[in-house]
Amino acid sequence: MDRVVQEIKAELGKNVDFLLKRDYLADTPVFLLGFNSLVDFIKTRTVLQKHAESIIFQDRSSEELWSAIGEMKEGDAKEAISSIYAGKLIINIENTNRYIIMEPVLKMLDRSIEPPSNENVILGPLISFTEDIDANIGMVRKQLNTDKFHLHSYSKGHNEKKKLSLLYIEGQADSEMVDNLHAHIQKNYNMEISDVQGLSKMLGFPSMEAVSKFNTTQLPLQAIQYLKKGRVILFVDQLPFALILPNLLWDMFAEDNDRNFPLPIMVAIRAVRVIGFLVTLISPGLYVALVSINPEVLQIQLALSVVESRQGVPYPALVEIMIMLVILELILEASVRLPKSIGPTITMVGGIILGQAAVEAKLVSNLLIIILAATTIANSTIVGVQNNVSIRLFKYAILFLAAIFGLLGIVAGMVLISAYLANLNTFGKSYLYINIKGDESNNG
Repeated sequence: MDRVVQEIKAELGKNVDFLLKRDYLADTPVFLLGFNSLVDFIKTRTVLQKHAESIIFQDRSSEELWSAIGEMKEGDAKEAISSIYAGKLIINIENTNRYIIMEPVLKMLDRSIEPPSNENVILGPLISFTEDIDANIGMVRKQLNTDKFHLHSYSKGHNEKKKLSLLYIEGQADSEMVDNLHAHIQKNYNMEISDVQGLSKMLGFPSMEAVSKFNTTQLPLQAIQYLKKGRVILFVDQLPFALILPNLLWDMFAEDNDRNFPLPIMVAIRAVRVIGFLVTLISPGLYVALVSINPEVLQIQLALSVVESRQGVPYPALVEIMIMLVILELILEASVRLPKSIGPTITMVGGIILGQAAVEAKLVSNLLIIILAATTIANSTIVGVQNNVSIRLFKYAILFLAAIFGLLGIVAGMVLISAYLANLNTFGKSYLYINIKGDESNNG
């Protein structure tokens, strides 16, 4: 057995799914090496035999067969082992140290292109990205017919190689940002990027920021519109969404599917999202401020109604709302984790029963249930799952400031959050920046 085959067998032979098989191609003895959990050996061997028969029929040399079926290498077993891990087939020519790296017929391990599951589309194409990075790039390239579209691909990680792709449109994207991204990727070549946190670390982003540097989307059309506006897209293999850089504040209020409506309706939809953002941030803190600190702001009839709704509640408004907010967060988290067949039913019934029982037991007021329901609904109007989570976090800061300083605390909280957001930037691009280069004709 040849040295290359021996080294590969010594390294991979302990894997149950590793297959080493002797065969003949064009009357030449060869060894086929690969993982049968990744490679469909039966179909791949059929393809090889057809190639070999064609070469023999045309009276051509075996060297022409080797060059036709893959890339010829010699002597380096490490590259062969790495290729096998990547799902390639190694064909070693017996009694030599030469081998061919072939793209085999793979087993069907990826799901097909499906409608989006995390983003609803009212007017637009019902396709979404998958875990296959090549399929994702193909969906973008199919709809973006321009010679200025650029793609750079990398293989990252020390223990586990992961494919990473950088996409942008030349002349639209900020060239300095593209250079910075490329430099960080090359600098941290061996860092693992199995998740978004790992990618953020590789790009040098702070790990403790409450607002993600990335905007995410499952929708190819949305990703293409971002490219046209001068953004940069990152695809990571096995992550079924596009990572958009930079992430901006206006992204949580606007998406390009809005443009399929008449202009007045589009403006109204985005205005509703802005209102939802403000309601989510302010309403819990406003309840505590008006009940505990500044009840004099309310009209006498409304103040009496609020007092009547809280009659019998044994603890302060801050404790009351914190208990219910924690329960609400548990319900929201459970709705994500439970199976789709029973999750909505259990969380809806559980929320109604808990809310009604808490009111009947005089543990919380009726008004608080209304406030929390409005807050949850308003939070759902914001575009993007990661943006929803950030706003859910910020409302607690305003809540505690309102419990201490009342209405003044709400104003101070909004100022502090605005200052924090203004301080955020991605490779020099401010989080509050609105007009992206290349989109002057489609502002917002």
